[in-house]
Order: sequence, then C-alpha cells, then structure tokens
Amino acid sequence: MGRVFLTHPGGARVYCCWNCATPLTNKTELMSNRFSGTTGRAFLFNKAVNLSYSELQVRFMLTGRHIVRDVSCKNCSTRLGWMYEFATEESQKYKEGHVILERALVQEVDGLPNGE
Repeated sequence: MGRVFLTHPGGARVYCCWNCATPLTNKTELMSNRFSGTTGRAFLFNKAVNLSYSELQVRFMLTGRHIVRDVSCKNCSTRLGWMYEFATEESQKYKEGHVILERALVQEVDGLPNGE
C-alpha cells in the first residue's frame, strides 16, 4: 500500500476516531446530537474528513427508506457511522450529503489553538 494522507479539520474542539485518534471533523460542523446509531447515540455532521466510503446500500430506518454509505476511518478502517446519500421522504431531505458518526466510536478532544 501507499502512504495514507490525512487532512486536519481545524477548530478548537475536534472529533477523532476512538481507535487511532485520526481527526474527522470539528464542533462547528455538528448539526445535531439527537440521532441514534447501532451503538447508541449518534451525531449528524455537515461534513467530515479522513473517511472511506462503502458501496451504496438501501436501509429502512425509523425515519423511512434511505440510501446510505457506511463510513470508516481512512487510517485504521474502523467503521464509524454512515453518510446519507438520498432520502425518499421529503421531510428527511436535509440529511442528504451529511455524515452520522456514532458517539461510542469517536472521541471529542482539544483541537488547534485559536481554532485555526
């Protein structure tokens, strides 16, 4: 394999992979902390970096039918959540293009000084 190139999302508070501490996103990208995942609480983020994406999958969730991709840490391949690609219910369209990270699979840590 080759070298894995990682991006730092910046920010004063950063969410990282629980397994290898790779930075994934920051607190300013947090859209909601009122989601549920397979391990319990989950967060909806506007965007995240350093992720690998699975093939498209159709899932029937509490809020209806969605087309999603599982997301994993680009560095250690730990599964962290999923990304919404398409929602069939009009009321769920706001999720499209956004990432769910499961609380049990990420850690919140201090980021860069001054949020740079």
